[in-house]
Amino acid sequence: MSTRKLQIILSSVFFVLGGWCVVAPASVVALCFRPEYQSADPIVPILTACFGLQALISGLFALTARFTSVTFLAYGIGLIPFFALDAYFYLVTPALTELGLVDVVGNLIMLAICWLGWRQTRA
Repeated sequence: MSTRKLQIILSSVFFVLGGWCVVAPASVVALCFRPEYQSADPIVPILTACFGLQALISGLFALTARFTSVTFLAYGIGLIPFFALDAYFYLVTPALTELGLVDVVGNLIMLAICWLGWRQTRA
């Protein structure tokens, strides 16, 4: 698979999950967080949408940048804290629902793409 196709797939994960946070932040909170961690405070959808906008910016960079092996490696390393965050908020302090683990799935897809891209650009 070409580096360009890998970047398109990588960016699509950001666009889909980030877009969901921007377009329907209330549904993200309702579906991905356990009831005891949900809040009706008006700041919650704003913060959720801001999180999504950050993901959209990351997707834009992933889509338009010229990736090298170092870029794929850096993106992959940058994903590691997200796995720790998801594990903590699912296993230790169970704030996330099972659907909230869609973030883990997205991160696994992106990590696999980073590994493939890193291998391919080193060849």
